[in-house]
Amino acid sequence: MKKITPCLWFDNQLEEALSFYTSIFPDSEVLTVSRYPEGTPNLAGKVLTAAFKLAGQEFIALNGGPMFKFTEAISLSIDCKDQEEIDYYWNQLTEGGEESMCGWLKDKFGLSWQVVPAKLGTLIYNPDPEKAQLAMQAMLKMRKIDINALKQAAE
Repeated sequence: MKKITPCLWFDNQLEEALSFYTSIFPDSEVLTVSRYPEGTPNLAGKVLTAAFKLAGQEFIALNGGPMFKFTEAISLSIDCKDQEEIDYYWNQLTEGGEESMCGWLKDKFGLSWQVVPAKLGTLIYNPDPEKAQLAMQAMLKMRKIDINALKQAAE
């Protein structure tokens, strides 16, 4: 039994977010949805909470209103096997969102993501401190991570 499930707070776009995220990631589905009851002013019938899965990871979410916004203090990291996978997730998640640095982005809902190669640590934590530093310096100049450019920088 899992003990921790991330909970995401949306203003009022949860239904759109569920459709968007589950269309991007494999092994994803909406598990349950609850709706605001009849008689709830301006919200009756709209999604209140949902449980869903993205790439096998379970989440819960709610349409809680505009009081809280996503910040970079919390991000979801996607370990990508190759450049093709990095390009895919980067392109999907930046659509309507914004690019940041070092593989970070915000999607159209404001949620922060890190789209990184699974083996990033072997490049920036190389036992050879000079190679590690060169790879880190190269990464700090990138928006979307370029695996080949990181490897070349470390050589």
